[in-house]
Amino acid sequence: MIKNALLVGMLLAVGGCASYSCNDEPGSACRAERLLYQNDLLQAKILISQANEDGYELAHALLKRSARLDKRGETEFYRALLLIRQGPQQDEVLKLLERAADKGHPHAVALLYTIYQQPFLVDEQQPEKAESYRRAYAQLDVAQSGYPSFEKALELVSHLIEPPPLEERPAPCPSHCR
Repeated sequence: MIKNALLVGMLLAVGGCASYSCNDEPGSACRAERLLYQNDLLQAKILISQANEDGYELAHALLKRSARLDKRGETEFYRALLLIRQGPQQDEVLKLLERAADKGHPHAVALLYTIYQQPFLVDEQQPEKAESYRRAYAQLDVAQSGYPSFEKALELVSHLIEPPPLEERPAPCPSHCR
């Protein structure tokens, strides 16, 4: 459980707060919309990182609702993770990750590197393609600032694609509480 809390904390620290800016005047419609967007993304990230299938439907709905405001590829990245958790649909996962990477999402770039380097989700290793994602990561603003480093981004995505051990997963809801 502590590992999950640390993972969520890492996501928040390196994931960015908002994909767009507006007048931050308290009570403004734009500010309210931005706060709801941030809340939706946070809830979806938590639900996905917990690897509890009971939360996947809600995570999908939250990501869908926040997608129109996303400019940095976060919704595409977390939709791809959700699909991986549900049983990877390779083509859709790769499309979502490519869209997120095109928007400069660092974890999408790191995950694409992992996919082609290991290989993960693809049939065979493609070192040239993996290296192109390593180079793409180096061009991102976050990489040039040094945080997160490519190695830290790889570490984070490896935790995200591996479900937590059974003893750390929340207990399923008994049928009478659904």
